[in-house]
Amino acid sequence: MDALLTATLAHNLVPLVVMEFPGITAGGGFSGTSGESSSFRHGFFDATVTRIEIILGNGEIRTASRTENAELFHAAASAFGTMGVITMLEIQCRDAKPFVELSYLPARTIHDAMQIFHEKTHDPDIDYLDGIVFAKDHVVVCAGKLSDGPPSQPKIQHFTRPQDPWFYLHAQNSGQLPPPPEPTTDLIPLPDYLFRYDRGAFWTGRYAYNYFLTPFNRITRYLLDYFMHTRVMYHALHASGHANQYIIQDVAVPYSGADSFLTWLDDPHNFGAYPIWLCPLKVSDGNQNKSTSNPEILGRSKLPPNQDNDDPYLLNFGLWAPSLYRGPAFIDQNRRLEQKVHDLGGKKWLYACAYYTEAEFWDIYDKKRYDTLREKYHAQYLGDLYQKVRVELQRKDKDRETIGWGQWMKELGWGIWPVSGLYGVWKAWRGGEYLLKGK
Repeated sequence: MDALLTATLAHNLVPLVVMEFPGITAGGGFSGTSGESSSFRHGFFDATVTRIEIILGNGEIRTASRTENAELFHAAASAFGTMGVITMLEIQCRDAKPFVELSYLPARTIHDAMQIFHEKTHDPDIDYLDGIVFAKDHVVVCAGKLSDGPPSQPKIQHFTRPQDPWFYLHAQNSGQLPPPPEPTTDLIPLPDYLFRYDRGAFWTGRYAYNYFLTPFNRITRYLLDYFMHTRVMYHALHASGHANQYIIQDVAVPYSGADSFLTWLDDPHNFGAYPIWLCPLKVSDGNQNKSTSNPEILGRSKLPPNQDNDDPYLLNFGLWAPSLYRGPAFIDQNRRLEQKVHDLGGKKWLYACAYYTEAEFWDIYDKKRYDTLREKYHAQYLGDLYQKVRVELQRKDKDRETIGWGQWMKELGWGIWPVSGLYGVWKAWRGGEYLLKGK
């Protein structure tokens, strides 16, 4: 995303949807499901793609768009590469401006925050919209518009330099309750706004400080800045195995279910952690049969009778925090979350670990339609979507038999603090990924 943004800004353009982490790829945004702070206006990232080039399983190279090979185009969106290899994307851009004028709007309840979301969604001047739940009684909605930088506001707020504040901390301070007569407003350079969550990966970087018993303050954030960018953090997270100790889920529910869902999440048995990211997403033009993201892959909506089937919006909840549980209890916690989202007629993004059984998964997604498309486009030999996103809950017997001494020694000391964490940091450092930011 950072390379794409640099290329478009050279022509005074900005993509309609830019994922908040600079290392996310355009192909990943199309093949996965990516909704960001401009998605209340433009839909998911794949809704901004107008044409693709894809290599099918038989080696054939096809071009597809919404009017040419439209079936293949929609089948490839959110299919996680299980329809073929995408080698080119044509995306929509808009005229860029050098700054984003961002206002921080505090609310005492999720209901009050939803009122702000409704108001700003229908304000044609608003280009970016998201929010953070800091506590059940403290929500901050962040509403931004592209700006040339009025001279009346000379102070520029940055978020990408080591000496800058982490965005979520700045938003918390800027959106204090009770609400002021006039909201706090920043003038932010456009790249700084678009990648405002890169340092600290929203707020998950703070958990690394807790793990290593390191003071969390402006000085330590400055000194450890290279390690607090998402490219490095995610490498370290997966190498350390700590992904199996954290709830890392993005889910979305209809607006009408947001209040009850947050109440459910507030229970420590279910989640019980803050902050929580909120991001309104436009998923249709008022008719869910006209979803802007692939309905076969994204999932068939099964809303309860009291839900509004014509609501064109979902509210994304970003849930990223250490779990209180380990082993089977950790799996049960994730499965309860998946079931709750399903009961509310919501959707779960499959970049995150999926704990569904195979039967549960294909009850949500249209396997018959999906398999028909894979056969038509020569993709049957690839692993299917469930095989690609599911969690391998148990190691196969043959894997146990062939485990090497190095892996055995690694697992022997894995539960000793801080062995696994140090290993993750070492792997990220050894791979040179901490230098990518500088490059």
